[in-house]
Formats: sequence, C-alpha cells, structure tokens
Amino acid sequence: MLKGFFHVPKAVNEPVKGYAPNSPERAAVQAAYTSMWNAKIDVPLYIGSEEIKTGNTRNITAPHDHKHVVGIYHLAEKQHIEKAIANALESRKAWANMAWEQRAAIFLKAAELIAGPYRARINAATMIGQSKNIHQAEIDASCELIDFLRYNVEFMTQIYNDQPKSDSTVWNRLEYRPLEGFVYAITPFNFTAIAANLPASAAMMGNVVVWKPSDSQVFSTKIILEVFKEAGVPDGVINVVFGDALMITDTVLASRDFAGIHFTGSTHVFKDIWAKIGANIHNYKTYPRIVGETGGKDFIIAHPSANVKQVVTGITRGAFEFQGQKCSAASRAYIPQSLWPAVKEQLTADVKSMKMGSPEDFGNFITAVIHEGSFDKLASYIDQAKKDADAEIIIGGNYDKSVGYFIEPTVIVTTNPKYTTMETELFGPVITIYVYEDAKWEETLELVDTTSEYALTGAVFSQDRYAIEVATTKLQNAAGNFYINDKPTGAVVGMQPFGGARASGTNDKAGSALNLLRWVSPRTIKETFVTPEDYRYPFLG
Repeated sequence: MLKGFFHVPKAVNEPVKGYAPNSPERAAVQAAYTSMWNAKIDVPLYIGSEEIKTGNTRNITAPHDHKHVVGIYHLAEKQHIEKAIANALESRKAWANMAWEQRAAIFLKAAELIAGPYRARINAATMIGQSKNIHQAEIDASCELIDFLRYNVEFMTQIYNDQPKSDSTVWNRLEYRPLEGFVYAITPFNFTAIAANLPASAAMMGNVVVWKPSDSQVFSTKIILEVFKEAGVPDGVINVVFGDALMITDTVLASRDFAGIHFTGSTHVFKDIWAKIGANIHNYKTYPRIVGETGGKDFIIAHPSANVKQVVTGITRGAFEFQGQKCSAASRAYIPQSLWPAVKEQLTADVKSMKMGSPEDFGNFITAVIHEGSFDKLASYIDQAKKDADAEIIIGGNYDKSVGYFIEPTVIVTTNPKYTTMETELFGPVITIYVYEDAKWEETLELVDTTSEYALTGAVFSQDRYAIEVATTKLQNAAGNFYINDKPTGAVVGMQPFGGARASGTNDKAGSALNLLRWVSPRTIKETFVTPEDYRYPFLG
C-alpha cells in the first residue's frame, strides 16, 4: 500500500456549455444525436464480468417519436438477481479493501471522461431517451454528473479526515468502513446524473451495488456504464439489472446481506419498500440504511413587493423546463391580487413564445413527457380542470400523442387553494395558480405550508426583507431546498445540497458529505500506549 497523506484535486463545478449556433459543442452533439438516432443498441444485464442477454427484451423508444426504436434491453429473471447479489458480495472482498486513493482516482477519471470524450454522447443519449433539450441534457448528464463525481471524492477525503481527539496517553482513530453487505440502488428516469450518482456514491465509499435503473433511462445508462468501465470500476462492483421492479426488489430485500437502499422515485413505492424492510428486519445481518428522495409539490409564492418579470421567469423556467418532470419543478404558485394582471399578461406572452417538438431542433424549449402512462395521467387532470367550476385553464390545455407524448405547457387558475392540482404531484408541464388577497400574506404562507404532504423545494419572491424573513421562518419545514428570488429548481452540487423531508424523503442531501456518511459504518480504534497492569484505582488506597 502506498504511504502518504494524499490530496485530491480541488473540486470545481463544471462550466455549462452554451451550444450556440456554429459552436464546436453544438456540432459535436448534433453529430452524436444523428449517429445514435440511426443506430440500434442492445443493452444486456451487467453482472460481474458478464454481459447477459436473456432474449426477453423490450424496445427503447424516444418519447418525442415513440414509434422510432433506438434499441432493446434485456429483462432479468430471479436467478439473475440472485447472481448479481452473489457477484457483488464476492467483489466486495477486494473492493472494500482497496486503498481510498485508488477509488478516488477511478471516479475522478470518470468525471474527466464525461467532461471530454463522452460529453456529446451522454448528452445525445439523454436527449433521445429522455427527451431533454440540449440545455437540460448539458446541465444534467454532463455538468451535474461531473460535479457529483468530483465533489464526492472531495467529500470522501473530508470524511476520512474527521478524526477524534487523542492525547499523549492514547491514540484514537476513526475508520470509515463500507457497509457489511451490498447496497441496492433504484434510480429514476428524469436525471442521468442522479441515475449514475446513486450507485457511484455508495461504491466510492467502498460498497458494492446492485443497480436497477428506470426502464425509461436505459439509453443513457449504457453510456454511464461505458464511462465507468473505461474509468476502471472493477467488474462486480456495480451490477446492473433490468426487469420487473417488484420481483427485483423482493429478491434483493430477501437477502440476509442487504445493507442499504439508495432510492429516487415515487413516495408510494419508497414507503412500500420501507415496510418490506421492516417486515424482513429480523433476517438481516445489520440494520439497513434507508436513503430516499421521492416526490414534491413544489411552490412559488410572490409577495406584493415582488418583481413581476422575476416571478414570471421563475414560473416559466421552474414549471416548464424539462416538461415539469423534475422532483423540484414548480407546480403550484401563489400570486397577490395586485400583481396578478401583470403576471398573467407576461406569463401568457412568455408561454406562447415557447416552441415545442423534438430536442433535435435546438429552437424547441418544450419536448415530450416520458411515456404514455405519464401522458394519459396529465391529460386526465387537464380534462378534469376544464370541467371543474373552481378551476380555469388560462394557457395551454392541449395535448397530442400521435407522434410523441406532447403536453402543452398548461396554466390552471383556481379559486380553491386546496384544489386537486394544488395538492397532487403531476410530474408534467402543468402549474396551478391561486390568487390571494394582498393583506393575507401570513395566512397564505400557512396555506403553502399545510396544503401538500411534500416538503422538497419552494421559492419566495419579494423585495421586502421583512416579508422574506417571515416566509423563511414560517416555511422552514415546507421545503428542504428553499429559494429566495429564484426558481425552485437547479440545485448545484457543492452549493445547494439537495433533498427534502416529510413525504419527499429522508433529506440526506445528495451533493454533500451528509449523503456519503450514510454509506459507511464507522469503527473507533483506541490504542493505549502504557497499559494498566493493576485493577486498583487510587480511591481504594
């Protein structure tokens, strides 16, 4: 083993490229998009050193052109999940004992591969498979993922550097061991960066992982795995399986060696998994770590002193970027009566200027929602709003799935602050607005706090510092990420650690050392230099 106190490169946030016309990055991603669009990939299970093709496959299609098949992926059976667990546990013997700087080097290399040779491909894959426009793909699949990898290495060194007090008689040390067993990662479709970070953050701390990506994110998963392999992640450290979610989860949770879950997805699914872990608790070798980020019903509230253009930009970007399919997306807003006419006028003009279509056309701000199930759900809520007496659709409200799953950016205004779409997470380009009386600022803050079961993100717009102070205090439990005069989306690794409480998850703050601490089991080592040889204390004299 190498000797030395090693210092990793200082983590810096990856600059976001602009993709302006005639820029080299624009040409590169357009070429990658065209090449990947016209090819067909075949994605196997990745178990140990094997790439297993079961023959039981599903198509990978683009949400904005759902008849176009860009590849297939293979589905696992129970035996494959059991094999993945066995491979992970076998791989743990070497991986858990690997020197930390070797693990650090692997993931730092992965970051630079994404920043350089893989950037266009991982962005293009995210554009095709998840229907993100180039800006949304760039800030996610490239920049945020690079930031996760760089900063997590730095956080890892900070954790290892945190040591207890010693004196001349005793040397106290704290060892940060990986968990005893394996970690199960379940990842969502909406962020390529989250999909990669959930298994990678646990693996970085010396753990082995069984990873089940979303069926709607397989295309970019393939690129992530190519990066990890080239960076040097050993076979068996991150095992990847696709297939029936219930079967995979039940098989994983039945293992005595299950040591933790890293989850991003729906609240209902997370609660079901938590219940199953509880039911199996007597079977486990250790108490499993349960880390999850789930849903949100994220808010914007404007004070009468707010700047109208800033509020409208917060709504349009917060609600409609990536078709509202961010856990942090603004989906309810509270606007004072005095500002509402100006807000409505500006909001209408801005939304009507948005173009919708394939992400291949860089002029499109809006593309498709992820799949038919999401489309049908959103259409049903829009149709209901058209019928309800206490709701009015003032912008959008149209939809079409003949080619892709396209939902127009839709704004509902309600007279009922507890209207369904003020409370229910829709996960689409729909925001509901409640107009309140200017004098009822504090009462409206109470509404914001009590309307939803979630507490992920929220934003207040105001030029009045007293009003900001009141909102910050009254809404302290309403959002794990709280924004002042900004949209409630776009948390940056190393700057705004991300996560919420209540029904939004365990608030373990991805993008900070707090998250990595969940994937270690500390051991205190006390070494006494002069060991006592008589049990008698002075008081006995």
